[in-house]
Amino acid sequence: MGMEAEEGAKLSIYKAARSIKRRDNSLYNALRSIYQDSIFVSEISQLWPQLPLLANLRCGLWYSRAFHSTCYFKSTDGHTNNCSFSTARLNLHVAHLAGQKGGCMIVDSTRRGKRFPDSMSKTIPIWACVFNRAIRDFRDSNGCHESALQWDCSLHLPLWVSQTERASIEERLEEWTLLLKASGADIASLAACLRKPLRPLWISQRTVIWLNEVPHHESWDFTPIILVSASSSVGGSQHSTTSEFSWNYIPGAGDDEESWARGLSPGLFWKHVYDLINSGPDVCNQKVADIVEKSRVSCAYRGESAPADDG
Repeated sequence: MGMEAEEGAKLSIYKAARSIKRRDNSLYNALRSIYQDSIFVSEISQLWPQLPLLANLRCGLWYSRAFHSTCYFKSTDGHTNNCSFSTARLNLHVAHLAGQKGGCMIVDSTRRGKRFPDSMSKTIPIWACVFNRAIRDFRDSNGCHESALQWDCSLHLPLWVSQTERASIEERLEEWTLLLKASGADIASLAACLRKPLRPLWISQRTVIWLNEVPHHESWDFTPIILVSASSSVGGSQHSTTSEFSWNYIPGAGDDEESWARGLSPGLFWKHVYDLINSGPDVCNQKVADIVEKSRVSCAYRGESAPADDG
């Protein structure tokens, strides 16, 4: 009995040590996971190099060093049975940019074992549909009946959204379109800017793309909003074959940065990315602390305030 108790104690100490090591390595795991996912984002962005790459704040901002700009579509606006259309987050600049460039790509990520965050599954599809409807109504009221008839105003949702939920969203589209019109948004400039209706497309790490058959974005009869979910939906331990470090992959590692980033910002991460990735889990925390402190001192010296999340 004594030996069993001793073995149990050893096992619980081992488990505690493993837990502490996992916690200590969590920053390296997050940064390494983000870097791994950023390679996928880069590969996808190169398929349509003419289309601007946007980060959906705040999580998406971690996944590339080369964003054109940012947008803010909240997942909470697309939560199941609680979908809404936010006039506080119209993201008009996204529609204008897509109109000017013939489309755009938006990057985000999610932790919860899903392939796509709700911002991509529902918030953005609702946004695109409501904008299309408002533009159609504007053209119709200004005598462009033929163009309004050919303008696609249907709701384009991914296959994993249930028919019940689709029906409940469709019931509210007219109400949301009236909200957009009443918001004071300049629908006339949107109608002038967009030659084709907005339409979302979804790409994740599980999407199969035949590289010899990638369509040119101008060949589509819509303005593509290509939604790139950066992370793999499968977690688990990964061992790098190119270095001596083992690390645990975290899907959606960029999410909720206050809980893990220790004051590091996406900008600082990409400025020091190779140093951090090659440092390994044992010295990563200290390197991040040094980088954050150096940045804070530099900002203070220049009379700037450091980002709020650096404190």
